[in-house]
Amino acid sequence: MKIAIGCDPNAAEFKFKLMDYIKTLGHECVDFGSGDPIYANTAIEVAESVAKGENDKGILICGTGIGMSIAANKVKGAYAALVSDVYQAQRAALSNDANIITMGALVTGIETGKLMTKAYLECRFDPGSRSYPKVQRIFEYEKG
Repeated sequence: MKIAIGCDPNAAEFKFKLMDYIKTLGHECVDFGSGDPIYANTAIEVAESVAKGENDKGILICGTGIGMSIAANKVKGAYAALVSDVYQAQRAALSNDANIITMGALVTGIETGKLMTKAYLECRFDPGSRSYPKVQRIFEYEKG
């Protein structure tokens, strides 16, 4: 898979370690940078690239992951889930069809970040699941 990844300056070291790990899993990383202190700029760029299909999934990191999640979710077609444990990372994909996860470098250790990323990337949304009608409602609302 091709993974878009970006962060704010608070999370640069975390992002680079995570990128190295993602590559060991056999995925390509597209780095959207870590220098912009206005995290919304990076979140929007990553979210747009995922929503357009230029990248398969996205990962955004800031201090807490909250701001990145809010900003990414403003982009039509972007579905970002803030995750703080492995189960949430799995459910982001399995139950919510999230195409982006966000996490906080100041509140999540890198080893937990790696585990969450691996779990997220291994899971796929099942359109036959009981979550399908719930997710479809989100898509329908977005269309207007």
